[in-house]
Amino acid sequence: MAVLEIHDLHVTVETEEGTTPILNGVSLTINTNETHAIMGPNGSGKSTLAYTIAGHPKYTVTGGTITMDGEDVLAMTVDERARAGLFLAMQYPVEIPGVTVTNFLRTAKTAIDGEAPAIRTWTKDVKEAMKALRMDPKFAARNVNEGFSGGEKKRHEILQLELLKPKFAILDETDSGLDVDALKIVSEGVNRAKENTGMGVLLITHYTRILRYIKPDHVHVLVKGKVAEEGGPELAERLENEGYDRFLAPGEIIEA
Repeated sequence: MAVLEIHDLHVTVETEEGTTPILNGVSLTINTNETHAIMGPNGSGKSTLAYTIAGHPKYTVTGGTITMDGEDVLAMTVDERARAGLFLAMQYPVEIPGVTVTNFLRTAKTAIDGEAPAIRTWTKDVKEAMKALRMDPKFAARNVNEGFSGGEKKRHEILQLELLKPKFAILDETDSGLDVDALKIVSEGVNRAKENTGMGVLLITHYTRILRYIKPDHVHVLVKGKVAEEGGPELAERLENEGYDRFLAPGEIIEA
């Protein structure tokens, strides 16, 4: 069993107003084979948490620790974090002109495993994963995310997840922009990857609809850069019914 531990994490970002604190002491412990949902209003620091774990240079850690099996994640470069078993599915996947999906996937797999996968078995694995995600085989020859719809980009993210087999998957609002059918397909892909590898999942979302397909073991409510409440799946249902008003001061406006 692997463990990802976040302890008293403080993070800032540079804005037009100067250095702005975003995370103000977040602590979480995620084990493999567990699914943790992070919920909260806009501007609460959910995506900042995801990108900080992955090593985005925009965010500065001013306090606290992130460790994986006792190893200091913050001391690792972005590629070292990926090789150690961390995976980030981005809310807005980027386009990579001139790089085909096939080449991208095989290069990533080679970098993580330290050796290139055997062509025959790799090709079979890619085709089977694409079929399960209902992706047209022609996508393999297209440039990464170039001209892809929102749903196609998200399915490509989950395709990477299934093939790269990380220890921990951080899913940053993977459900945003998905219709009902695409949401179900993407969720099935996440569940399949977890079942096959036993990975831990940190799922960031605003809404409970994806939690109907990806069942969380733990739910954490992030408000103003802190974990305001924790519980089981029932907490997500309460948030769906009540919203976040009880965490805010009277008349306080939630950021857009």
